Amino acid sequence: MDEALRAELARRVEADQAMRRAWPTRPGDGAEEDELSRFGAVDEDNTAWLRGVVTEHGWPDSSLVGEAGAHDAWLLAQHADHDPVFQAECLDLLAAAVDSGVASPVDLAYLTDRVRRARGDLQLYGTQFWYGADGLGELQPQPIAEPDGLDERRAAAGLGPFDEYRALMMNSHG
Repeated sequence: MDEALRAELARRVEADQAMRRAWPTRPGDGAEEDELSRFGAVDEDNTAWLRGVVTEHGWPDSSLVGEAGAHDAWLLAQHADHDPVFQAECLDLLAAAVDSGVASPVDLAYLTDRVRRARGDLQLYGTQFWYGADGLGELQPQPIAEPDGLDERRAAAGLGPFDEYRALMMNSHG
């Protein structure tokens, strides 16, 4: 295992999460332009760094950085919304790692939904929520494909029932 790479992933995820903990709970709750710029800079820096890692090592899966490190790499890719082309490349690499047994199907489900929504497609696993297209509504799941098969798809990916997840999202963002 590459301990230095693992440690840098952990450091970057801590910065990512510290920034998100400081983010207003919902759009319009007081984030100033300079804060928004600073927050965006964290994601941009992490994405540029992850791109370099992927170029040098391939996807940082559990064989390279351990399970926690592989999850940290996924989180950086998940938050690379400003670079949807790279985010989609990460999705392909993560899917291959899941197929090889060195990455999490749960992480793959979340990134799948994120990339699909960025493309304007319906999400498959119901992992992505929003405050509506204008950002001013109530928290709700983003549009989901074939809702009747949602819990089966979630179970196949290692996710719990959607109703439980929705309740968790509503309680943590309400």
